[in-house]
Amino acid sequence: MGALPVRFYRERVLSPFAVDQRTTRGRLVAEATSPTRTEYQRDRDRIVHSTAFRRLKHKTQVFVEHEGDHFRTRLTHSIEVAQIARAIARALALDEDLAEALALAHDLGHTPFGHAGEDVLHACMAGFGGFDHNAQALRIVTRLERRYAAFDGLNLTWETLEGLVKHNGPLLNSDGSPTEKYRKDGVPGAIVEFDAKFPLDLATFASAEAQCAAISDDIAYNAHDIDDGLRAGLFTLDDLKAVPFLAELIDDIDILWPELDRNRRGHELVRRVITTFVEDVICESERRLVALAPASAAAVRAAAEPVVAFSDGMAKAEAGIKAFLYPRMYRHPRVMRVRENAGQILEALFRRFFAEPALMPGEWHEGLAAGDEARRARRVADYLAGMTDRYAVDAHRRLFDVTPPLR
Repeated sequence: MGALPVRFYRERVLSPFAVDQRTTRGRLVAEATSPTRTEYQRDRDRIVHSTAFRRLKHKTQVFVEHEGDHFRTRLTHSIEVAQIARAIARALALDEDLAEALALAHDLGHTPFGHAGEDVLHACMAGFGGFDHNAQALRIVTRLERRYAAFDGLNLTWETLEGLVKHNGPLLNSDGSPTEKYRKDGVPGAIVEFDAKFPLDLATFASAEAQCAAISDDIAYNAHDIDDGLRAGLFTLDDLKAVPFLAELIDDIDILWPELDRNRRGHELVRRVITTFVEDVICESERRLVALAPASAAAVRAAAEPVVAFSDGMAKAEAGIKAFLYPRMYRHPRVMRVRENAGQILEALFRRFFAEPALMPGEWHEGLAAGDEARRARRVADYLAGMTDRYAVDAHRRLFDVTPPLR
């Protein structure tokens, strides 16, 4: 079959500071280009078709899966983040496909049971390099996914890998020391190891597209955690009026639709939260970009601060939402009880598999040397991190007489 006679995508006119897929730094393993898709469309498609992405369907965001069909999972959250990221990237004339790919990939490294699982695995891996979900996402897309004949992982472009690792900012200071987040434990070994093979410029910011994905994550989880918290009955719309930003939005809704039922009131609030945040980000980012006047994506990476951000006023509003949700949702006794029991399940599984690695499927325990505890621990962490909530519970039930309840 000969080359396709037409192009299947239309080049958009992008800002000079957008990432240009035609000048990508390439892939660790060189590949021929596609006649029908851009490099970042290919990255996005590989992420969507990965096993790790499908598993997100059954991984906790805040509420474990069986608590209700309509609560967010890591998968639905990632889709919502991608939609917001594309909207912001489009408004700023950035590469939407790269922003979408990064949004879809940003949670690939999360464990079962949400942050409870990550905290437990990090504690279990003390002395073996710890556990970090961003580093785990890098391991997944560069090593653990095994779908292609020519390479391990997904062989994503440099720009996607850079954004995956640095979407929350630089990992190193200009002098090479770890930034504040990594000052205590250092930059995770998986990132350091890969950076030695395929340098990701850890002391600079990521692209504007990666910054779109990162701020979209904040917007999405603030909005949908309000929605899920209302659905779960952890608080009411009247309770949310304790946050001045939300009180103003709720008052506007009540003036326009005084007879609106409770469910629609809540959905209308969530819609307005997302819209207000997105419009603020676009305006503030345009202001920063005009002031910086970057002539290239490299200039965005070299900037002293992010170019995609909330205004000061909206950052204060966002902090107010977080301050409300922390005690009323994330630390609610009902959520904490499930979190504690979920942590017990994952810790017990780690201890058991570490002591008896042959209990894991063959590909997970084969080749482990008896005395190499660090490699064994990492293999167990990789196996557990890939589990869905239900798979982890089923594994615990097979291996132990009593499994803590998740209700």
